[in-house]
Amino acid sequence: MTHTNAPVSKRALVILPTLNEATNLPLLVPRILEHDGLRLMIVDDRSPDGTGDVADGLARQFPGRVEVVHRVGARGLGLAYAEAFPRAAASEVDVICQMDADLSHDPSHLPAMIAATEQHDVVIGSRYADGAGLVDFPGYRAALSRGANAYVRAVTGLGARDCTSGYRCWRRSAVRRIRWDLIGAEGFAFLVETLCEAAHLGCTIGEVPVIFVGRKHGASKLTGRVFRESLVVPWRVLMRFRGRRPTPR
Repeated sequence: MTHTNAPVSKRALVILPTLNEATNLPLLVPRILEHDGLRLMIVDDRSPDGTGDVADGLARQFPGRVEVVHRVGARGLGLAYAEAFPRAAASEVDVICQMDADLSHDPSHLPAMIAATEQHDVVIGSRYADGAGLVDFPGYRAALSRGANAYVRAVTGLGARDCTSGYRCWRRSAVRRIRWDLIGAEGFAFLVETLCEAAHLGCTIGEVPVIFVGRKHGASKLTGRVFRESLVVPWRVLMRFRGRRPTPR
């Protein structure tokens, strides 16, 4: 991975949801904050491994740049983001980013992704755009990911190559247009649901190639329940828009 201290072109806030990432968080947060001008919102889902305490320590280490939200209620990636995005959009920022805390998303891509919001409302850190790649990613997981993207594109009409990437940057104006009260997916299907919402609102969607690195510490959050939800949500979104397909962009 490339380590740079590149400034970002806009005021940007990164949302970082966590569940049992106590090992990864101290490695990732300083790398994100190497980029001058970035701020960070850590949203912890009551991690039993002490991630919340680690996050609080990082907030003390980086005062004014790290905020910690300790969630209550039901756990879930989508629920954490649905709580965090409106909160982030209420702050003085131009761009709101989302990324995973498992070290799979390299922070060195953030400046290019943030800069791309000059042309697009939503920018995906894409594993399948030209110039992208997968590192230390098991073959069966890669096949599952590609199959999931083909499935999502076929059902929803989305044109992006990587509809299931959790590495994204949004213009604040686009975030404020999303009806967060309508977002119901709890797990990874949230990524598809919000992309569909953005497309049907007329948001432009772009992709920047990234190098995706397989998880080295901790356990995957892809459970059977989350997988089943991922199969159902594209159809639920399709019904919400009564069969209208998004305009390719």
